Amino acid sequence: MCLLVSRKNWFSLLLVLSAAASSTATALDQEKADSIYFGGDILTMQSDEAEYAEALAVSGEEIIFVGSKEGALGLSDENTKLIDLKGKALLPGFVDPHSHVNGVGLQAMVANVLPPPDGQAKTVDDLVSLLSDAKSDPRYAPFIESTGIIMGFGFDDAELDRYPLASDLDKVSKDKPVIIIHTSGHLSVINSVAMSMFGITPESKNPQGGVIRRKPGSMEPDGVLEENAHFNVLFAMMSQFDEQLQDEMLEAGQRFYARYGYTTVQEGRSSQQAYDTMVRAAQRNALLLDLVAYADFVSSPEIMTSPFLSRKYYNRFRVGGTKLNFDGSPQGKTAWLSEPYFKPPEGQPETYLGYPTFTDEQANKLMETAFENNWQVLTHANGDAAIEQFIGAVDAATEKHGKSDRRTVLIHGQTIRQDQIDRLKDLDIFPSLYPMHTFYWGDWHADSVLGQPRADFISPTQAILDAGLVFSTHHDAPVALPSSFRVLDATVNRTTRSKKILGEDQRVDPYTALRAMTVWPAHQYFEEDTKGSLETGKQADFVILNANPLKVPRAELIDLVVDQTISRGEPVYQLN
Repeated sequence: MCLLVSRKNWFSLLLVLSAAASSTATALDQEKADSIYFGGDILTMQSDEAEYAEALAVSGEEIIFVGSKEGALGLSDENTKLIDLKGKALLPGFVDPHSHVNGVGLQAMVANVLPPPDGQAKTVDDLVSLLSDAKSDPRYAPFIESTGIIMGFGFDDAELDRYPLASDLDKVSKDKPVIIIHTSGHLSVINSVAMSMFGITPESKNPQGGVIRRKPGSMEPDGVLEENAHFNVLFAMMSQFDEQLQDEMLEAGQRFYARYGYTTVQEGRSSQQAYDTMVRAAQRNALLLDLVAYADFVSSPEIMTSPFLSRKYYNRFRVGGTKLNFDGSPQGKTAWLSEPYFKPPEGQPETYLGYPTFTDEQANKLMETAFENNWQVLTHANGDAAIEQFIGAVDAATEKHGKSDRRTVLIHGQTIRQDQIDRLKDLDIFPSLYPMHTFYWGDWHADSVLGQPRADFISPTQAILDAGLVFSTHHDAPVALPSSFRVLDATVNRTTRSKKILGEDQRVDPYTALRAMTVWPAHQYFEEDTKGSLETGKQADFVILNANPLKVPRAELIDLVVDQTISRGEPVYQLN
């Protein structure tokens, strides 16, 4: 039988055959997946409401498909790893909007003197015992042998029976320096040997923005150092660390973050030494996670001439901008308030407000320099007086240099007032808030630091949303452990250690809290096109959890567990 085809139909048939051949070639040439994930709750975080995909496919460092299982499997071949989540949840990797990876590395290598639930230091006697045990603990031997210093991290006077002093630390050692760092990271206590080592005597003057506490009725230092007095000693001590110890600290710090599902981390106040360590790691291609550094503008301004100052990573590392510190710690009672502390620190008058780091003139000059160079600025401001100084400095710099997409960030903003929130939007200030305070120091804020109603309004996430803004949430590690679930729990529940709810009207739903850990901090970093949600073309950063945060009771968010953390397509943490 002969099939006759007209000239017109023959031409149409050629078009059909040509299209089919092209489609076949495209399918054959299409990139194949290295791995495909399916069989669980794949929460994409790409919309205002929760959306799920059946499967996700990865090739190299990139997500190449998010959608149906059938569609994903069409990208597989004999080399593709098929990973059944078995009911677990897969989310974008958590983006750390503010912390100190170098300090977390230090925390990981020295004695844990945190109070419960993260440590065992409930009294000063506990603290002395923990430090004494650390002298012979093999976990801390590398640090002690390298530095000759016995160190502890995380003491919290809000939970101890009294404030520790040099005389207490002298019980640990009379021939080695002993240093403990306050959980806020803004104060420390050192023993007599350390005071001698660092030249702290009755004649020593308080540095600007810092205090050397004295024994009652005398000029004799009692071992407690606040703010710049503390940082001067800390930076002098760390400058003596050899390169091997610094490199070990950086690796230990990253592994700590990965354990909690973070795939982008921050060095939020980088010294030159910390910067050099991060550059060495990048040059060896030894970083596990994406790392963004912000230079301490006062101590290490030379970092701002770095070739790594970029929106693009070099072997997972970049310098994102600069960091300023406008005041201290509310839980340490050094933050700068506009109204007095509810209960002032011992030896201070009822009118005590804390204190600033800079004069207004100095603050304005630093901000103007940053704006002139179009640098992103992260500014630590806890007290509302410091926040006012910060807003004023941004306003003055904007007036002089005009608006631009700088994404200037307010870090902490603990005691921000409603009238100050209303001014953030006009000045394009992005708030990175600290809801974890509601758990760790919520009772302390209510009973001693701020009183009510100020304590109920710390880290006011709902008020930020109501003002038409978004926010990120951070843990500020090593102030606390870099626990993503403590951040999530505190943002949703705002429950204190004593099980009270602090600022019930400032609680947000779990999905909003997750956005503040993924898509919104990605925007803070200018990385919204590559991170924060699970979408085709974005970086393959994600975390696998034992359960879906949107489907567990809110009270159980703190009990979530990371099963695996994947950074740029490669597992960097695996439970057990």
